[in-house]
Amino acid sequence: MRKFKKSIMAFAILMGACAAPLTAAFAAGELEGADGKAVDANAAKQKSGGGGFLTVIYNPNDPDILGTILWLVIFGDLALSIYFIIDNWILIKPEKLMPKKLVDEVQQAMGEGDVVKAMQVCESNPSAMSSIVMAAFQHVEEGFEAIQEAVTAASDLEQEKIQQRLNWISVCGNLGPSLGLLGTVEGMILTFAKLAQGSAGDASALAGSIGQALYTTAGGLVISIPSITFFYSLRNKANRLILRMTAVTMELLNSLRNVEVAPEEGAAE
Repeated sequence: MRKFKKSIMAFAILMGACAAPLTAAFAAGELEGADGKAVDANAAKQKSGGGGFLTVIYNPNDPDILGTILWLVIFGDLALSIYFIIDNWILIKPEKLMPKKLVDEVQQAMGEGDVVKAMQVCESNPSAMSSIVMAAFQHVEEGFEAIQEAVTAASDLEQEKIQQRLNWISVCGNLGPSLGLLGTVEGMILTFAKLAQGSAGDASALAGSIGQALYTTAGGLVISIPSITFFYSLRNKANRLILRMTAVTMELLNSLRNVEVAPEEGAAE
């Protein structure tokens, strides 16, 4: 159910980011004048010397299918970046990774010396913290040194799981400048193509292609800068929480420090 809700959220963000600019661009094609008759907005803009960002995305008078597709990909990258930032922001919290209820109940069970009860508490409260504690309980009979190794291994595993989800933010952030550079190259190709067709004296024809190059570069940076900032911020927060969980786990299991290692069956007497 939780995964389904996240999928719906991702789809909504993606569709909203992709559809809104294009809807506005198409809707700007016709306006209603004072006499109630339809007026071509793009023609009005050309007469007034205007243009704008929406015209760069889609210009009916000079359609650029490749450029429009590129903008869809850029908006999609932006939507995915927002989704993964929100998803990890919700995940990387103390109440999600190490619930206070879990810590209190395990501490109470260990105070009573009831390891079985502590394991049941972990099973009924699944989280990163419960996975680390359960890994330690599975090596109780092997001594405290084995418990420490199990806690370290489980902490590294949980850290890797979180890191894999965080990496998607980094991927979206790194794709931004690459997509912007692709748009810059595409815009410059269009500019030189128009120059080759003898449009050197038509400033408006060249301005659209140059605008495509500059806008896509800016769009890529707008995606990249916040994504990279959130990635490192959330990664550092996750690392601090993992270290905290490891320390709390070792405190909870401190009563097992003097546990005796059970002899193996069949061992020589």
